[in-house]
Amino acid sequence: MVNVKVEFLGGLDVIFEKQRTYKLNVPSKDDSEVTVGSLIDYIVENMIKNPRDKDVFIENDTIRPGILTLINDTDWELEGEKDYVLEDGDILSFTSTLHGG
Repeated sequence: MVNVKVEFLGGLDVIFEKQRTYKLNVPSKDDSEVTVGSLIDYIVENMIKNPRDKDVFIENDTIRPGILTLINDTDWELEGEKDYVLEDGDILSFTSTLHGG
């Protein structure tokens, strides 16, 4: 299990009961390391209440284009994306850059 802080910004909080920040205890599967991919699965399975909202956050089994994803203030693409192994105290931010008009 790993303890992380997760932030949903840029309007994403709307699909997470209008709460922007969560402190999560993410369990490991089969005693393996907890990755960002595991965290994303956990978020989709446990935190998005309305099934239609999953498409706002996920597309093709990854974070939807237009959502800036940071791991400890660093673009997740530089950290290995879904393969990054989470550590206690990591902060993950998901910020929508898409705004309705």
